[in-house]
Amino acid sequence: MSALAVLLIAVSLADMCRRLTHRTWLPVAVVPATVVGCALLAGLWHRGDIPLLAIGVAAGIAWEVLGARAERTGHRPWAPLLVLGAAAATLIVLSGWASEVTGLIARWSAWTQLPGVGTLSADRLLMVVAVILLQSVTGNQLVRLVLASVGAVKPAGQPQASDRLKGGRLLGPMERLLILGLGVAGQLAAATAVVAAKSIIRFPEINAQKAKANGNGDLGIGIDEVTEYFLVGSFASWIIALGGLALAQ
Repeated sequence: MSALAVLLIAVSLADMCRRLTHRTWLPVAVVPATVVGCALLAGLWHRGDIPLLAIGVAAGIAWEVLGARAERTGHRPWAPLLVLGAAAATLIVLSGWASEVTGLIARWSAWTQLPGVGTLSADRLLMVVAVILLQSVTGNQLVRLVLASVGAVKPAGQPQASDRLKGGRLLGPMERLLILGLGVAGQLAAATAVVAAKSIIRFPEINAQKAKANGNGDLGIGIDEVTEYFLVGSFASWIIALGGLALAQ
């Protein structure tokens, strides 16, 4: 599973870079640079690691190119999802080729006295770092692509249902990280409470938007679109958090 962890780290860092710069080539360049850097730090340079890392580089670059195009034009938002999902499935199926994580990461993992880190194997530590990074910008991108695939998000420049529900891009990563942390700590009941709390908090806001739309005859974005955006986005976000939890375990 080390190659999958490297892929997730690469796309996460590249997506962060894409949000910080308008240079389209830079996020694409971050992918192979991150894969090579992780391979050197983790000692992943054996014969079986090379084809897996090559798949990770190709999938990461395709994710960045197709994701940027889908966000800009609104066309084929399912394409980057398909690429990333297929690459992840392939790396899981072929994970037997991968070698164990060694190198600087393994030595640091054995040396550090940080609570909870020293007890982790180097392989699991690399995956935990990957799924934590996944919950931030890339998690938001995954949710947005799912929403665009069902028509709940329109191309850039058009009125969005997200304009009616503020804070989603910040609350989403916070919620996913909280669910992931509680799950890793074995507090799954508390994680379900987070899910319930979000629904309870958002429900009055959706009702208020409905009353406002009925009062002023706003035809830009209907309440049905806002509700669809909230439900689909929330379930997609929870699946990302739970998927990360499964990988971390």
